[in-house]
Amino acid sequence: MKLKLPPSYFQQQDVVHLAKDLLGKTIHTHIDNKLCVGIISETEAYAGVGDKACHAHLGRFTKRTKVMYEAGGIAYVYLCYGIHHLFNIVCNQKDVADVVLIRSVIPIKGIETMLQRRKKAKVTSNLTIGPGNFTQAFGISKKHNETSICGKSIWMEEQNFQPTKIETTPRIGIAYAEDDALLPWRFVGHFDDIEAHITKRQQL
Repeated sequence: MKLKLPPSYFQQQDVVHLAKDLLGKTIHTHIDNKLCVGIISETEAYAGVGDKACHAHLGRFTKRTKVMYEAGGIAYVYLCYGIHHLFNIVCNQKDVADVVLIRSVIPIKGIETMLQRRKKAKVTSNLTIGPGNFTQAFGISKKHNETSICGKSIWMEEQNFQPTKIETTPRIGIAYAEDDALLPWRFVGHFDDIEAHITKRQQL
């Protein structure tokens, strides 16, 4: 049975637990009349005003970060280095500013569309691995900032995908966050059977 995740799911108060729990959920985009689906396989948690790695650290409230202070269940999309759109899920209750960054997914539907968007001739190992590659493949851009992730263009579902192993590591590229850079808030899920199928596709 497929079940679209409601806003209440994203309004849980433990963002670290939520980041880990999202592994194995499916993310769906219906953008430009194209449907893409992938299994969430890598996430990072950012814990609001007390997290030195978070854009809302110490209550920073700007035109860009104001969306982070909304109640969970909407998208926070920003441009990194002027190149990559990064897709974050706003979590927790209003005014808390927790988010989960989706870093990678395993593509399972709409792969031809993903290849076109990524300008690739065939499936490669990095088609949807890395936060910028994922958003490009799924058609997500800054225009989806503040969009509901429980709607018709972006949503997530509970399906029967369970990781065979979960790696827990520090987050990537946040050396500026000092001691918070060492927090084990990055989660990588491995799905052996599905990943083996993708590897076979790459070899065709």
